[in-house]
Amino acid sequence: MESHILVIVFLSFGLSFIFALGGVGSAVILIPALSWIGVPFNLARPTGLFVNCVSMLGATWSNFREKKLDVKLGLPIIVSSFVTAPVGAWAGHFLPTRTLLFIFIGFLFFSGSMMIFFKGSKYAHQYREDRPVTGPLGVGVLAGFVSGLLGVGGGGIISPLMVVQGFNPKRVAMVTAFSVPFSSFSAFITYAAMGSVSVKILVFAGLAAWTGGYLGTRVMQKKMKPQSVKCLLGGVLILIGIKFLWVMA
Repeated sequence: MESHILVIVFLSFGLSFIFALGGVGSAVILIPALSWIGVPFNLARPTGLFVNCVSMLGATWSNFREKKLDVKLGLPIIVSSFVTAPVGAWAGHFLPTRTLLFIFIGFLFFSGSMMIFFKGSKYAHQYREDRPVTGPLGVGVLAGFVSGLLGVGGGGIISPLMVVQGFNPKRVAMVTAFSVPFSSFSAFITYAAMGSVSVKILVFAGLAAWTGGYLGTRVMQKKMKPQSVKCLLGGVLILIGIKFLWVMA
């Protein structure tokens, strides 16, 4: 494990930077990457959650500084996901690893497909500008449970489901970045309480992820179209899902 620290730092920084361009956490790809370099799956999940937490905090700080953060829209997601994430983490602790991997593969295909194929309205005036409670609350319940179960942070659920409800993808990207740290943190605490963490990995990965998330969001705000980035990321997620299926077949 000691020999992998430098690799983990580069992975955490690079993936956090790239996924921040699309407004989502990098755990969904960091977890398989860590598994492929020899980190056990039960350690990769809480590490992914921690990286999601700090990288999206970096992204949120960037959005806050630019005064583009819609706090009221994100609050229902934060509250519900914070409550349900520990439930998912507890359930994931008792499920067989192979079962969790198949669920994870399904999540990769779902998230990747939504990023590629669902783009929302083409016209800015057709995007919703209200701040409902019920829809985002339901999104948070599902995202929190999946976040804890798989260690993915829930951004891959929050982002597409909020776009489905008619919100601007760029606004959604910022709300997702704001919401993910809360569900990730509550699930991570549950894993820590059950003893499934490596402090050394968390320290190095966390510092790299915060920097990557902050810089990635700054680039997205200034130069990138989030939907274009999400199409690219969606394709990557689907390819990783196919690779997982191939390995497990």
